[in-house]
Amino acid sequence: VQLVESGGGLVQAGGSLTLSCTTSGSISVIATMSWYRQAPGKERELVARITSGGSTNYADSVKGRFTISRDNHKNTAYLRMNSLKPEDTAVYYCNLVLGVGNWWGQGTQVTVST
Repeated sequence: VQLVESGGGLVQAGGSLTLSCTTSGSISVIATMSWYRQAPGKERELVARITSGGSTNYADSVKGRFTISRDNHKNTAYLRMNSLKPEDTAVYYCNLVLGVGNWWGQGTQVTVST
């Protein structure tokens, strides 16, 4: 399984970005997909998760600002990020879990300037 992220970039504080994670096959339809992030000098942390049934959960720091969604026809998960803050600056990683399988994307950089 391959995961390819896109949509990162540089944005001013208060702006928005949408990240995409496309998988190489339809396995994502029955998998839990998540977005994690890792800032310099910090541990990787869970940002948002969506199950195959559509249930979602979010880190407290992004609740009300970020929205995770999925399009099973396109084998793609999205992370819509609004009201971005400088502290959201990090490399964002897509993750797919199915049974004992655990796959990661290569990461996409998000930089929020003041």
